[in-house]
Amino acid sequence: MISVAALAAPLAATASERVHLANGFDMRCDHHAEAGSVVRIYMSRGESSFIEMKPTEITSYETVPDPPPAPGPALRPRSDAKLTPADLNLMLADAGEHHNVDADLLASIVEAESNGNAHAVSHAGARGLMQLMPGTAADLGVSDSFAPDQNVRGGSAYLDELLRRYHDNISLALAAYNAGPAAVDKYHGIPPYHETRAYVARVIHEFNRRVRDRQREAVRNREAARQLRQAKQSPAASGTLQASSSR
Repeated sequence: MISVAALAAPLAATASERVHLANGFDMRCDHHAEAGSVVRIYMSRGESSFIEMKPTEITSYETVPDPPPAPGPALRPRSDAKLTPADLNLMLADAGEHHNVDADLLASIVEAESNGNAHAVSHAGARGLMQLMPGTAADLGVSDSFAPDQNVRGGSAYLDELLRRYHDNISLALAAYNAGPAAVDKYHGIPPYHETRAYVARVIHEFNRRVRDRQREAVRNREAARQLRQAKQSPAASGTLQASSSR
């Protein structure tokens, strides 16, 4: 995924350029190319993920050497951290309650980002259950993105920020989670990136499925409770109780 820190932090271990912007900011990217009257800033190798900017928005480019690889042990799965589905559900419920975010929405993001793998690492360097980029994790106070509780806490806090920023528009918040708020603001909506649009659709589809399942379960529980009350109040049940007490 593309990080929230798209305009301020390294986006990938393979980034090879720094783009200096006319507004005083700079951004790290893989490469750039002119496309007609605009410049495409590619966030990763290949041609699928890019931001289009006007040449006047860019002042200069700088070649940046590839950073050294992160120490192996930091990226390897830790044998001491075993996360069960029940543990994950409890973490998501607690985080959702703390940040006033639907736990099913958090679970849908975890499903799309890492498929529940606490040690997942993306090609861009995003880590953990909710795929936090190192710079984003640091901004959120997450010292170990592979620690499930820290990752969920940080990812939930960030999603809460995005939902407030976009006035509880889930689609825009998800697009910003995937592509960064700068891209959402630039295009005044979901950016025209295939990856981002597919991501938003996938998370919303999973979220709707979970909500429907939760509603069906609630209906089943209410019906079961109603039938139990009726059974207790029926004459046959009353007679059975009286007969039992007479013995």
